[in-house]
Amino acid sequence: MQIIKPGSGTEELAVEVLKKGGLVIIPTETVYGAMVDATNSKAVEKLTKYKKRPLGKPYSIAVADQEMAEEYAELNETARNLYKKFLPGPVTIISKLKIRSLREQKSNIKSGSKFKLAPGVSSELGTVGVRIPDYKLVTDIVKRLGRPVTATSANASYKKRPYKITDILENISDKQKSLIDLIVDAGELAHNEPSTVIDTTLDDPMVLRQGTIVLSTKCGVLSRSEEDTQNIGKELWQKYEQYAGQRAIIFSLEGPMGAGKTVFTKGLARALGITDKIVSPTYNLQLSYLTPSPLQNLGEGHHLVFNHMDMWRIQSGEELEGLGLAGLINDKSVLAIEWADRVAETIRKYSEEAVIIWVKISYGKKINERVISWGIL
Repeated sequence: MQIIKPGSGTEELAVEVLKKGGLVIIPTETVYGAMVDATNSKAVEKLTKYKKRPLGKPYSIAVADQEMAEEYAELNETARNLYKKFLPGPVTIISKLKIRSLREQKSNIKSGSKFKLAPGVSSELGTVGVRIPDYKLVTDIVKRLGRPVTATSANASYKKRPYKITDILENISDKQKSLIDLIVDAGELAHNEPSTVIDTTLDDPMVLRQGTIVLSTKCGVLSRSEEDTQNIGKELWQKYEQYAGQRAIIFSLEGPMGAGKTVFTKGLARALGITDKIVSPTYNLQLSYLTPSPLQNLGEGHHLVFNHMDMWRIQSGEELEGLGLAGLINDKSVLAIEWADRVAETIRKYSEEAVIIWVKISYGKKINERVISWGIL
């Protein structure tokens, strides 16, 4: 492992390491990132070992400009508008992976070009997240390399965000350290949020994670009965169910006692096909249910796990972690967490691994009315 400060020759050295399949830790406009050549299979495998990343979780890529992005991603009108408005900058835009014609593929082979992303970079659904960083060192390296690099944070999975090099080295094993080839140490970075992630492959763009760039996703409706509240839960699930089996999905529920958090959870369970009686896990803290039928994108025999958790008696985020939260995220479970505002900081720590929907239920003007609002916050 070599550690250097940014300066003359940094770009050349980083590119040399990347071309050899090396792993580079480098500052970005958000956090320290872990960079490998996104077209090099062995380099991506090395990165996955370093991150201790769950299999099947794709990586975003960093490109130099929109022209390079279009070599790998199919940009629809929504994506192009977002590129124009927000990039370069801390925004990751998910698009469909570009399918090249046989003629293009043959041409690339003859010229020795490496247009194909390594396995594990794009998702199993044929999508890819793309960033154009607003950080000159990174974009200069990508330009010199001539192909994308991975755009992922340099912390191991579920560890603290890396704003300085000690955040990384103090939280990984010696084996993980041995996988790092080069560290560019720019000191402590500004404590910015991770990139905002927007999926443009749907009919309507979907914000999967709010970061430094905040996009308005706040929605709200009025419920006049428990049946309404359950139906709102079912409808909200339908907005996000396409991510089931691809990422963990967390419904973080807030609201006063008796507002209807458990009633809302019953609606989620109904949408998942669960017929078991759903009760508040106030005393159990956590109750788990299996979906009656396996999801197609999970593979044969794999049922989705629905976890209902109650934080009323929880005093700290450490207690939530003690319930096995990291494992549930790793297993790509669906979670409904009541009184989530008590452990909000711990839940938000998993914003890179999970889609987190914050749902607030409050009393309306009439005795049976509830105002239900939600968003990616």
